[in-house]
Formats: sequence, C-alpha cells, structure tokens
Amino acid sequence: MNKVFLIGNLTRDPELTETSGGVSVCHFAIAVNRSYTSSDGERQTDFFNVTAWRGLADTIARYVKKGSKVAVSGSVQIRNYEDNQGNRRTAVDVIAQDVEFLTTKAQGGDDFYDAPAPSGNAPAKKKPQLESFDDDGDIPF
Repeated sequence: MNKVFLIGNLTRDPELTETSGGVSVCHFAIAVNRSYTSSDGERQTDFFNVTAWRGLADTIARYVKKGSKVAVSGSVQIRNYEDNQGNRRTAVDVIAQDVEFLTTKAQGGDDFYDAPAPSGNAPAKKKPQLESFDDDGDIPF
C-alpha cells in the first residue's frame, strides 16, 4: 500500500497550469515539522513537493496561498531524471488525493463564502445566518 498523510504549511503560492489536453494540474510545496527536536533544541523540517489534478487542483489554487496550513493525503511517486550537468537524480513527489484546508480566515486564510463567485451562471454562496434563540432555562428532560 502506498499512502501518505502530511500536515504542513505551503512554502509558496500554488502554481496552476493545464496539460496540453486541458487537464488542470497544481504544484505546491509544504513544510512539515518533525515531531521531535534535535539535541540543540531545534525542530527539524521536511519539505515535500505536492501535485494535485483536475478539480482538486482548481480548488487548491483558488483557496490557499503561501503560509496556509493543509492536510494532504495521497501517494508517493518516485521519479528519476538527469540534471543540467548530466547527473542522475531522484525526486520524491506526493500525488494528492485529498487536501483539507486547516487555516481559518482569522489566521489569514480565505473564506469560501468571501471568495469570488465561480465563473458561469452559478450563484454566489451566502454566509449562513443564525437565528436568535430564546432559552427560558428549562431542561426538556
């Protein structure tokens, strides 16, 4: 089984592109702190390149930015390539299957309700309104 779960912060704004066939692809990187500290008291951080496809790619590019905290679940993909000097290199990428946004608006994240309306004829979402509730203090049981 090839499954990975990561929680971290975006190190740069997501980059949304399209393949020649018109499929959306979003590339971003996240910094993930390790759960322990080194002998000098510093926390170690790992950096992961993440790729998302299609609708998930569009959603990520629309609602997150550098510094946003996300939870990513997906699979690990290893690829080999040759650099400019002719050296053989290996890269490890995470292919996102699900991304959950963990940054709230109060922490600087975008709110789904305040985001621009999607293109087309879809109506803009409105913020839900709570009704006041008169509680006379009686417990119903």
